[in-house]
Amino acid sequence: MHQTAPPIGMAFFDVDETLLTFKSMFRFLAHHFRARGLPPDAYERAAADLRGRAAAGVPREETNRDYYRLYAGRTVAEVTEHAREWFAAELARGGALHEPAVEALHAHRRAGATTVLVSGSFPPCLAPVRELLGADLLVCSEPEHRDGRYTGHLERPMIGAEKGRAARELMARHAIAPERAAAYGDHATDLSLLQAVGHPVAVGDDPELGAYALAAGGSLLPGIPSTPGVSG
Repeated sequence: MHQTAPPIGMAFFDVDETLLTFKSMFRFLAHHFRARGLPPDAYERAAADLRGRAAAGVPREETNRDYYRLYAGRTVAEVTEHAREWFAAELARGGALHEPAVEALHAHRRAGATTVLVSGSFPPCLAPVRELLGADLLVCSEPEHRDGRYTGHLERPMIGAEKGRAARELMARHAIAPERAAAYGDHATDLSLLQAVGHPVAVGDDPELGAYALAAGGSLLPGIPSTPGVSG
C-alpha cells in the first residue's frame, strides 16, 4: 500500500542568492556608506579587505564577524532606516527576487508550513525581505548593540554549521520532525542546513550541494541567471 509523504511543517530558506539574486550584505554596506556621506573608495576598501581575507582562507565565521565590526558605533535606528531605503531601491530597480525560490516559499505558506529565513545577514537587511515575502520566522546573525548602538561584536555568526544547528533547535522547539521539514540553499556552506531536514533543495549549480540533495532524495531548483559584468 502506497504511503503518503507527511506534509511539510517547516521550510527553511537561505536568503542571499537563494531568495534574492544578489549578496545583500555587500549591496547594503555600499548604500550605508553612501548614506553616511563617506567617500566612494571607503566601501571599495572595506569590501576588498573582506574578500581578500576570505580568499586567504579566513573562515567565513570570522569574516562574518569582521563585517559587523564595520557598524561599530552606528545607531540601530540609523542602520535600520538605511536598510529600508536600500531595499526599496533594490525593488524599484527590478530583478531583486529569485522567482523559483520565492514561489517555493509561497507554495509552502499556502500549504500551511511555517517558513523561516536563515541567513548570515542581520535584522535591518532581512526585516524588509521577511515582510515582503510573508515569512514567519527569521534566524540570522544578531550583532550586539548597547544603548541603541552597535558595538561591533557578534557572538554567533549564522554561517555554515550554525545554520544546521539553528534549524534543528527550531524544529525541536516547534515539535516538527526533520522528515516534515524542507530547506533551500545555493552554496556548499548551506550543506548543514540541508542535512538537518528530510527534504533538501539545492538552488543553482553548486556541485556539492546538488549532489547531496539528489542523494538524499531531495530536489533541485534553477539558479540565478548569470549576467556578464554584474557583480553581487
